[in-house]
Amino acid sequence: MSNQASEAPLAGAPQMVRRVDFRNFSGNVRIAQFFGIAHRLLTILGIAALFVLGLMFFNPDLADKLISMSPFSDATEEVQEAEAPATPALADLMAPTAPMATVSALAGAAAASSVRHANAPIQALSPEERQLLGNPRQQKLVTNWLAKRYRVASDAADMLVSAAYLTARDIKLDPLLILSVIAIESRFNPFAESPMGAQGLMQVMAKVHHDKFQELGGIKAALNPVANIRVGSQILKEYVTRGGSVEAGLKSYVGAADMANDGGYGLKVLSEYQNLKQVAMGKNVSIYTTATIKLPPASSGVSASAAQPKAPANNVASASKPKTEEQLAAL
Repeated sequence: MSNQASEAPLAGAPQMVRRVDFRNFSGNVRIAQFFGIAHRLLTILGIAALFVLGLMFFNPDLADKLISMSPFSDATEEVQEAEAPATPALADLMAPTAPMATVSALAGAAAASSVRHANAPIQALSPEERQLLGNPRQQKLVTNWLAKRYRVASDAADMLVSAAYLTARDIKLDPLLILSVIAIESRFNPFAESPMGAQGLMQVMAKVHHDKFQELGGIKAALNPVANIRVGSQILKEYVTRGGSVEAGLKSYVGAADMANDGGYGLKVLSEYQNLKQVAMGKNVSIYTTATIKLPPASSGVSASAAQPKAPANNVASASKPKTEEQLAAL
Protein backbone atom coordinates (compact mmCIF):
# COMPACT_ATOMS: atom_id res chain seq x y z
CA MET A 1 0.00 0.00 0.00
CA SER A 2 2.77 2.40 0.84
CA ASN A 3 4.49 1.74 -2.46
CA GLN A 4 1.35 2.47 -4.47
CA ALA A 5 0.80 5.75 -2.67
CA SER A 6 4.31 6.95 -3.38
CA GLU A 7 4.22 5.90 -7.03
CA ALA A 8 0.99 7.78 -7.88
CA PRO A 9 2.44 11.33 -7.63
CA LEU A 10 5.51 10.24 -9.51
CA ALA A 11 3.35 8.86 -12.29
CA GLY A 12 1.53 12.22 -12.68
CA ALA A 13 4.74 14.30 -12.73
CA PRO A 14 5.42 13.94 -16.50
CA GLN A 15 1.90 15.15 -17.28
CA MET A 16 2.39 18.24 -15.14
CA VAL A 17 5.70 18.96 -16.84
CA ARG A 18 4.05 18.60 -20.23
CA ARG A 19 1.29 21.03 -19.21
CA VAL A 20 3.84 23.59 -18.04
CA ASP A 21 5.85 23.16 -21.24
CA PHE A 22 2.69 23.59 -23.34
CA ARG A 23 1.80 26.78 -21.52
CA ASN A 24 5.31 28.13 -21.96
CA PHE A 25 5.30 27.14 -25.62
CA SER A 26 1.94 28.82 -26.31
CA GLY A 27 3.12 31.98 -24.51
CA ASN A 28 6.28 32.12 -26.60
CA VAL A 29 4.23 31.70 -29.78
CA ARG A 30 1.98 34.58 -28.83
CA ILE A 31 4.97 36.81 -28.03
CA ALA A 32 6.60 35.85 -31.30
CA GLN A 33 3.39 36.62 -33.17
CA PHE A 34 3.12 40.01 -31.43
CA PHE A 35 6.67 40.98 -32.36
CA GLY A 36 6.14 39.71 -35.88
CA ILE A 37 3.06 41.87 -36.35
CA ALA A 38 4.82 44.87 -34.77
CA HIS A 39 7.78 44.37 -37.10
CA ARG A 40 5.52 44.30 -40.14
CA LEU A 41 3.68 47.43 -39.02
CA LEU A 42 6.94 49.30 -38.46
CA THR A 43 8.17 48.20 -41.88
CA ILE A 44 4.97 49.46 -43.53
CA LEU A 45 5.17 52.77 -41.64
CA GLY A 46 8.82 53.19 -42.66
CA ILE A 47 8.03 52.60 -46.32
CA ALA A 48 5.09 55.01 -46.12
CA ALA A 49 7.30 57.66 -44.48
CA LEU A 50 9.93 57.29 -47.21
CA PHE A 51 7.21 57.59 -49.85
CA VAL A 52 5.84 60.80 -48.27
CA LEU A 53 9.35 62.26 -47.97
CA GLY A 54 9.94 61.49 -51.64
CA LEU A 55 6.70 63.24 -52.59
CA MET A 56 7.66 66.27 -50.47
CA PHE A 57 11.09 66.37 -52.12
CA PHE A 58 9.69 66.48 -55.65
CA ASN A 59 6.58 68.49 -54.73
CA PRO A 60 7.43 71.26 -52.22
CA ASP A 61 3.83 72.50 -52.29
CA LEU A 62 2.81 69.28 -50.57
CA ALA A 63 5.14 70.11 -47.67
CA ASP A 64 3.49 73.50 -47.32
CA LYS A 65 0.06 71.87 -47.27
CA LEU A 66 1.11 69.40 -44.60
CA ILE A 67 2.58 72.19 -42.50
CA SER A 68 -0.59 74.23 -42.88
CA MET A 69 -2.60 71.25 -41.58
CA SER A 70 -0.60 71.25 -38.36
CA PRO A 71 -2.54 72.61 -35.33
CA PHE A 72 0.48 74.73 -34.44
CA SER A 73 0.98 76.34 -37.85
CA ASP A 74 -1.57 79.14 -37.45
CA ALA A 75 -0.21 80.22 -34.11
CA THR A 76 3.35 80.21 -35.42
CA GLU A 77 2.43 82.25 -38.48
CA GLU A 78 0.56 84.79 -36.37
CA VAL A 79 3.59 85.26 -34.12
CA GLN A 80 5.92 85.64 -37.12
CA GLU A 81 3.59 88.12 -38.80
CA ALA A 82 3.35 90.14 -35.61
CA GLU A 83 7.14 90.30 -35.16
CA ALA A 84 8.27 90.72 -38.81
CA PRO A 85 7.91 94.15 -40.42
CA ALA A 86 5.59 94.29 -43.38
CA THR A 87 7.28 94.21 -46.79
CA PRO A 88 5.88 96.74 -49.27
CA ALA A 89 3.85 95.02 -51.95
CA LEU A 90 3.97 95.96 -55.60
CA ALA A 91 0.37 97.21 -55.43
CA ASP A 92 1.31 99.54 -52.56
CA LEU A 93 4.19 100.99 -54.55
CA MET A 94 1.81 101.69 -57.42
CA ALA A 95 -0.69 103.50 -55.22
CA PRO A 96 -0.91 107.27 -55.83
CA THR A 97 -0.37 108.03 -52.15
CA ALA A 98 2.59 105.70 -51.56
CA PRO A 99 4.93 107.40 -49.04
CA MET A 100 8.62 107.85 -49.76
CA ALA A 101 9.37 105.71 -46.70
CA THR A 102 7.96 102.77 -48.64
CA VAL A 103 10.24 103.56 -51.57
CA SER A 104 13.28 103.87 -49.32
CA ALA A 105 12.54 100.45 -47.86
CA LEU A 106 13.51 98.91 -51.20
CA ALA A 107 17.08 100.13 -51.38
CA GLY A 108 17.58 103.64 -50.10
CA ALA A 109 18.20 106.61 -52.32
CA ALA A 110 18.87 104.55 -55.46
CA ALA A 111 15.31 103.24 -55.40
CA ALA A 112 13.96 106.68 -56.26
CA SER A 113 15.13 106.30 -59.85
CA SER A 114 13.77 102.76 -60.16
CA VAL A 115 10.29 103.70 -58.95
CA ARG A 116 9.98 107.25 -60.24
CA HIS A 117 6.69 106.32 -61.92
CA ALA A 118 5.44 104.09 -59.11
CA ASN A 119 3.10 106.76 -57.73
CA ALA A 120 0.95 106.74 -60.85
CA PRO A 121 -2.45 105.07 -60.38
CA ILE A 122 -2.82 101.70 -62.08
CA GLN A 123 -5.63 103.03 -64.27
CA ALA A 124 -3.14 105.44 -65.86
CA LEU A 125 -0.83 102.62 -66.98
CA SER A 126 -0.81 101.54 -70.59
CA PRO A 127 -1.83 97.97 -71.50
CA GLU A 128 1.82 97.26 -72.24
CA GLU A 129 2.87 98.39 -68.75
CA ARG A 130 0.08 96.40 -67.12
CA GLN A 131 1.22 93.29 -68.97
CA LEU A 132 4.79 93.78 -67.78
CA LEU A 133 3.65 94.30 -64.20
CA GLY A 134 1.37 91.27 -64.29
CA ASN A 135 -0.81 91.00 -61.20
CA PRO A 136 -0.15 90.54 -57.46
CA ARG A 137 -0.91 86.82 -57.64
CA GLN A 138 1.63 86.22 -60.42
CA GLN A 139 4.28 88.20 -58.57
CA LYS A 140 3.59 86.27 -55.38
CA LEU A 141 3.93 82.94 -57.15
CA VAL A 142 7.23 84.00 -58.71
CA THR A 143 8.53 85.37 -55.40
CA ASN A 144 7.71 82.22 -53.44
CA TRP A 145 9.26 79.94 -56.07
CA LEU A 146 12.48 81.95 -56.32
CA ALA A 147 12.78 82.20 -52.53
CA LYS A 148 12.59 78.41 -52.20
CA ARG A 149 14.76 77.60 -55.23
CA TYR A 150 17.61 79.93 -54.29
CA ARG A 151 17.09 79.87 -50.51
CA VAL A 152 16.47 83.59 -50.18
CA ALA A 153 14.55 85.09 -47.27
CA SER A 154 10.95 85.76 -48.27
CA ASP A 155 11.13 89.48 -47.43
CA ALA A 156 14.34 89.91 -49.42
CA ALA A 157 12.95 87.96 -52.38
CA ASP A 158 9.80 90.10 -52.31
CA MET A 159 11.88 93.28 -52.41
CA LEU A 160 14.08 92.09 -55.29
CA VAL A 161 11.18 90.82 -57.36
CA SER A 162 9.27 94.07 -56.83
CA ALA A 163 12.32 96.07 -57.91
CA ALA A 164 12.68 93.89 -61.03
CA TYR A 165 9.02 94.35 -61.95
CA LEU A 166 9.17 98.12 -61.49
CA THR A 167 12.37 98.40 -63.51
CA ALA A 168 10.84 96.23 -66.23
CA ARG A 169 7.89 98.59 -66.49
CA ASP A 170 10.15 101.63 -66.76
CA ILE A 171 12.39 100.29 -69.53
CA LYS A 172 9.83 98.01 -71.23
CA LEU A 173 11.61 94.72 -70.56
CA ASP A 174 10.11 91.43 -69.48
CA PRO A 175 10.56 91.19 -65.67
CA LEU A 176 10.87 87.42 -65.84
CA LEU A 177 13.82 87.79 -68.20
CA ILE A 178 15.49 90.15 -65.72
CA LEU A 179 14.90 87.70 -62.88
CA SER A 180 16.26 84.85 -65.02
CA VAL A 181 19.50 86.74 -65.63
CA ILE A 182 19.81 87.49 -61.90
CA ALA A 183 19.28 83.82 -61.10
CA ILE A 184 22.03 82.63 -63.45
CA GLU A 185 24.46 85.48 -62.77
CA SER A 186 24.40 85.62 -58.96
CA ARG A 187 21.73 83.25 -57.63
CA PHE A 188 20.22 86.35 -55.97
CA ASN A 189 23.35 87.19 -53.99
CA PRO A 190 23.55 91.02 -54.08
CA PHE A 191 27.19 90.97 -52.97
CA ALA A 192 28.50 88.51 -55.55
CA GLU A 193 31.67 89.51 -57.42
CA SER A 194 33.49 87.75 -60.23
CA PRO A 195 37.29 87.58 -60.69
CA MET A 196 36.93 90.11 -63.52
CA GLY A 197 35.20 92.61 -61.24
CA ALA A 198 31.57 92.09 -62.22
CA GLN A 199 29.44 92.91 -59.21
CA GLY A 200 26.00 92.51 -57.75
CA LEU A 201 22.84 90.72 -58.69
CA MET A 202 23.28 91.13 -62.47
CA GLN A 203 27.10 91.05 -62.37
CA VAL A 204 27.63 94.49 -63.90
CA MET A 205 31.10 95.85 -64.65
CA ALA A 206 30.71 99.08 -62.69
CA LYS A 207 33.96 100.62 -63.97
CA VAL A 208 32.92 100.02 -67.57
CA HIS A 209 29.37 101.31 -67.09
CA HIS A 210 30.19 104.06 -64.61
CA ASP A 211 28.11 106.57 -66.62
CA LYS A 212 24.93 104.62 -65.88
CA PHE A 213 25.65 104.71 -62.15
CA GLN A 214 26.15 108.48 -62.00
CA GLU A 215 22.53 109.32 -61.20
CA LEU A 216 22.40 106.44 -58.73
CA GLY A 217 25.31 107.51 -56.54
CA GLY A 218 28.38 106.45 -58.53
CA ILE A 219 30.03 103.09 -59.03
CA LYS A 220 29.77 102.34 -55.30
CA ALA A 221 26.07 101.82 -55.92
CA ALA A 222 26.88 98.67 -57.93
CA LEU A 223 26.25 96.59 -54.81
CA ASN A 224 22.95 98.34 -54.19
CA PRO A 225 20.34 95.76 -55.30
CA VAL A 226 17.94 98.21 -56.93
CA ALA A 227 20.68 100.22 -58.64
CA ASN A 228 22.32 97.02 -59.90
CA ILE A 229 19.03 95.70 -61.26
CA ARG A 230 18.32 98.96 -63.01
CA VAL A 231 21.72 99.34 -64.68
CA GLY A 232 21.94 95.65 -65.59
CA SER A 233 18.47 95.75 -67.10
CA GLN A 234 19.34 98.84 -69.14
CA ILE A 235 22.44 97.11 -70.51
CA LEU A 236 20.46 93.97 -71.33
CA LYS A 237 17.73 95.99 -73.02
CA GLU A 238 20.27 97.79 -75.21
CA TYR A 239 21.91 94.52 -76.26
CA VAL A 240 18.58 92.90 -77.11
CA THR A 241 17.55 95.96 -79.10
CA ARG A 242 20.84 96.06 -80.97
CA GLY A 243 21.05 92.29 -81.53
CA GLY A 244 17.44 91.93 -82.61
CA SER A 245 16.74 88.90 -80.39
CA VAL A 246 16.95 87.82 -76.78
CA GLU A 247 19.55 85.21 -77.73
CA ALA A 248 21.82 87.80 -79.31
CA GLY A 249 21.30 90.14 -76.39
CA LEU A 250 22.27 87.47 -73.86
CA LYS A 251 25.34 86.57 -75.89
CA SER A 252 26.50 90.19 -75.78
CA TYR A 253 25.60 90.49 -72.11
CA VAL A 254 27.91 87.65 -71.14
CA GLY A 255 30.71 89.14 -73.24
CA ALA A 256 30.64 86.57 -76.04
CA ALA A 257 29.38 88.75 -78.89
CA ASP A 258 32.50 88.11 -81.00
CA MET A 259 32.71 84.41 -80.12
CA ALA A 260 31.25 81.37 -81.85
CA ASN A 261 29.06 80.55 -78.83
CA ASP A 262 28.36 81.76 -75.32
CA GLY A 263 29.28 78.53 -73.53
CA GLY A 264 25.65 77.67 -72.80
CA TYR A 265 24.89 80.90 -70.95
CA GLY A 266 21.89 81.77 -73.10
CA LEU A 267 20.47 78.27 -72.74
CA LYS A 268 20.63 78.51 -68.94
CA VAL A 269 18.94 81.91 -68.83
CA LEU A 270 16.20 80.97 -71.29
CA SER A 271 15.55 77.70 -69.43
CA GLU A 272 15.07 79.61 -66.20
CA TYR A 273 12.94 82.13 -68.08
CA GLN A 274 10.71 79.29 -69.26
CA ASN A 275 10.44 77.97 -65.69
CA LEU A 276 9.37 81.39 -64.40
CA LYS A 277 6.75 81.75 -67.11
CA GLN A 278 5.28 78.39 -66.07
CA VAL A 279 5.32 79.46 -62.41
CA ALA A 280 3.63 82.79 -63.20
CA MET A 281 0.83 80.88 -64.97
CA GLY A 282 0.21 78.91 -61.79
CA LYS A 283 1.74 75.65 -62.93
CA ASN A 284 3.55 73.41 -60.49
CA VAL A 285 7.28 73.56 -61.26
CA SER A 286 9.72 71.76 -58.99
CA ILE A 287 12.33 74.02 -57.39
CA TYR A 288 14.87 71.28 -58.16
CA THR A 289 14.15 71.17 -61.87
CA THR A 290 17.12 71.03 -64.22
CA ALA A 291 15.07 70.88 -67.42
CA THR A 292 16.45 72.89 -70.32
CA ILE A 293 14.77 74.16 -73.44
CA LYS A 294 15.73 73.34 -77.00
CA LEU A 295 17.03 76.38 -78.82
CA PRO A 296 15.71 77.06 -82.34
CA PRO A 297 18.11 77.22 -85.30
CA ALA A 298 20.55 80.10 -85.19
CA SER A 299 18.99 81.65 -88.30
CA SER A 300 15.62 82.15 -86.69
CA GLY A 301 16.76 83.07 -83.19
CA VAL A 302 14.53 83.93 -80.27
CA SER A 303 12.09 86.74 -80.84
CA ALA A 304 12.95 90.04 -79.27
CA SER A 305 9.30 90.65 -78.42
CA ALA A 306 10.03 89.66 -74.83
CA ALA A 307 12.11 92.79 -74.56
CA GLN A 308 9.51 94.98 -76.28
CA PRO A 309 12.20 97.42 -77.44
CA LYS A 310 11.75 101.09 -78.09
CA ALA A 311 14.09 103.22 -80.17
CA PRO A 312 17.77 102.23 -79.80
CA ALA A 313 19.50 104.04 -76.97
CA ASN A 314 22.08 106.69 -77.83
CA ASN A 315 24.48 105.40 -75.23
CA VAL A 316 25.09 101.83 -76.37
CA ALA A 317 26.82 100.00 -73.53
CA SER A 318 29.93 97.94 -73.84
CA ALA A 319 30.09 94.28 -72.91
CA SER A 320 28.98 93.80 -69.34
CA LYS A 321 31.62 91.21 -68.60
CA PRO A 322 34.63 91.34 -70.96
CA LYS A 323 36.59 88.16 -71.04
CA THR A 324 40.04 89.72 -71.33
CA GLU A 325 41.85 92.84 -70.22
CA GLU A 326 42.39 93.75 -73.88
CA GLN A 327 38.63 93.90 -74.41
CA LEU A 328 38.27 96.05 -71.30
CA ALA A 329 41.01 98.42 -72.48
CA ALA A 330 39.42 98.68 -75.91
CA LEU A 331 36.23 99.96 -74.31
